[in-house]
Amino acid sequence: MTDQDARPDETATPPIGLHNLKPAPGSRKARKRVGRGEGSGLGKTSGRGQKGAGSRSGAKDRTRFEGGQMPLHMRMRKLRGPHMKKSMPFEPFRTHTQAVNLKDLDRRFESGAEVTLEALLAAGLGTRRKGVKVKVLAKGELSKPLTVHAHAFSAAAREAIEAAGGSAHVVEA
Repeated sequence: MTDQDARPDETATPPIGLHNLKPAPGSRKARKRVGRGEGSGLGKTSGRGQKGAGSRSGAKDRTRFEGGQMPLHMRMRKLRGPHMKKSMPFEPFRTHTQAVNLKDLDRRFESGAEVTLEALLAAGLGTRRKGVKVKVLAKGELSKPLTVHAHAFSAAAREAIEAAGGSAHVVEA
């Protein structure tokens, strides 16, 4: 037996446990301690420079501050009202709906099936997000009678469902 055989394997890693967990090298960094003497490299002016607005307390170091120039959110157009897509750039009046087409209902449900919101979700057509309403649209053909429950229907979709022998029921949110 040689000397090398007697040494434990240095490449083997010890088992992971709570006693030997530590962050990845370089993932943690010590915070910057400013104003702690010239030897630290951030003494005296604490990295702020000599004079100017940036060296004073209360300096505008907000992310949106543009040096006194008219800020972007104030330069944007301000068309009021919910009636235009481009009004109010942040769209507070926009309503969201989940569209479901007739061709998808025809493809995924059997004749005479009860199509509820839960059934739509199970078939991969509805949405899990709370407050998003489901609207049935008339894209495609419906060849079988279905009882469809949804928050809204387009007029053409309602006509197509009833023409196929089914019924459309509006669900209150």
